[in-house]
Amino acid sequence: MMLPKGQSKKPKKIKQSGAYTWQQYRKHKYLLLLLLPAIVWYAIFHYGPLYGVQLAFKDFKIMEGITGSPWVGWKHFEYMFTASKDFPIILKNTVILSFYHIIFGFPAPIVLALLFNEIRSSVFKRISQTISYLPHFLSWVILGSLLITILSPQSGVVNELIKLLGFDPVFFLGDKEWFRFTLIASGIWKEVGWGTIIYLAALAAVDPHLYESAVIDGASRWKQTIYITIPQIMPAIAIMFILRIGNILDAGFDQVLNLYHPSVYEVADIIDTYVFRVGLTQMQYSFTTAVGLFKNIIAFSLVMLTNYVVKKSGQEGLV
Repeated sequence: MMLPKGQSKKPKKIKQSGAYTWQQYRKHKYLLLLLLPAIVWYAIFHYGPLYGVQLAFKDFKIMEGITGSPWVGWKHFEYMFTASKDFPIILKNTVILSFYHIIFGFPAPIVLALLFNEIRSSVFKRISQTISYLPHFLSWVILGSLLITILSPQSGVVNELIKLLGFDPVFFLGDKEWFRFTLIASGIWKEVGWGTIIYLAALAAVDPHLYESAVIDGASRWKQTIYITIPQIMPAIAIMFILRIGNILDAGFDQVLNLYHPSVYEVADIIDTYVFRVGLTQMQYSFTTAVGLFKNIIAFSLVMLTNYVVKKSGQEGLV
């Protein structure tokens, strides 16, 4: 077949849509400039401190500084896995608490967002959302003091109600059997409202014509939720799940630090509180740096693994 004069047989290379060129960067330079404060923040406070990671491979001496301290290789990691009596306990506590947070805490904002989505009164919906958001803006220093007061076995409101029902008071923050339950419940109460924001945004993007078609077909509200709402917000759920798995060894430093005490260390001491307590009070900077580095490597690996599994399942991942 003859081609028109001047037309090449070789097909032109189609430029990928969304592939930014330097010309496009220059075109949007003022928009990209808005990223500068965030880039500076991360460079100073997140990437700059990575210089201190070398402490995990050194025997740190304050008078000699980081660069002058002698290298010891894998000494601290070997001690962590073979000789340390505390590390297996804190690793176990961290994994258990994080697992409970995922099992009970991760679905909580999804369920609450679905409930908010069913409210037809706009006034009641706004009031309910505002009430659910409020605990997020209070620090654990304030909430910790509040929980200590209302859960007190002598004069706490909760235990007064328990005694009125004829049961013995419960020391929620001092009993090993109840401490983890208290941590998980209080953590959900604080963050469940704030966590609904992303899911409510995803729900707002669902095409209303899908619901109209479902109503015509006779689908109940429950079936609409199962077959329309949840599948439509599944990409947002997948992204949030990947990010949550990355924090699986992050069991809530502020919360635990403000609520725990020596009598519950056996079930409450986690990696972050252990690093804080041993690193600062006992000045074991190199060993605790090794513990922190181990935690971050595991977190990064889990993010990559979860992202791979989510993409293989047909959902959008992070990268």
